[in-house]
Amino acid sequence: MLDPELIAQLADELAEADRTHSVIPRITARYPDATIEDSYAIQGVWRDKNLAAGRRLVGRKIGLTSKAMQAATGITEPDYGVMFDDTVYENGSTIAFDQFSNVRIEVELAFVLNRPLDGPNCSLFDVLRATEYVTPALEVLNSHIELEGRTIVDTISDNAAYGGMVLGGVPMRPDQIDLRWVSAMLYRNETIEETGVAAGVLNHPATGVAWLANKFHQHGSRLEAGEIILAGSFTRPMWVSRGDSVLCDYGPMGTITCRFA
Repeated sequence: MLDPELIAQLADELAEADRTHSVIPRITARYPDATIEDSYAIQGVWRDKNLAAGRRLVGRKIGLTSKAMQAATGITEPDYGVMFDDTVYENGSTIAFDQFSNVRIEVELAFVLNRPLDGPNCSLFDVLRATEYVTPALEVLNSHIELEGRTIVDTISDNAAYGGMVLGGVPMRPDQIDLRWVSAMLYRNETIEETGVAAGVLNHPATGVAWLANKFHQHGSRLEAGEIILAGSFTRPMWVSRGDSVLCDYGPMGTITCRFA
């Protein structure tokens, strides 16, 4: 494993890249022996400094849960990161393009918990019982590490490339709709770019939430009531440029729109 001083230094590099909306050289190119444990340690130092500075944690994101996303990134296992309150946008928001290093959009479902979720044997059914409602969400991906040649170690270190989240559509209880069959059509500037079905996320989007609860148990933690859990994208990421408008149509679950200015 990397030594604690180096882990702290890399966390500071990522924090500076976030502040200046820039990217840093790949961690794995500089430190080929860095492990997944190192990457979560880097993310943890970065997270704790943000919490100490007054940011409020509102939930977690799960990434790389679908074959579409794994094929797009070349990474074959899920990862996770944290979401702070100042990264959540309302439906219809105009979002400042310049606050990101780069912008891609993913189509997801967000689970809002009304009770804690514990491992080690958390199941899909436990997740459904613990979920107050599920709502459409767009994730804004933002990488602070050069994209070419990234590995899962780089991505996890960079808070799983999370930049922001737009919530919208029609919130529904898990028993109101078959979550596997939630489908979405993603448009950029009135042109359809991506389509997908939520079963693309590990055969059921709640499976990713169960995976995360079990992962947290390994670190002596759990998912808490009130947290928002982004379950993972069921489309490939869509690149966005300044001035682009984005619309995602989830059928019975409504629509989400935003614009990058």
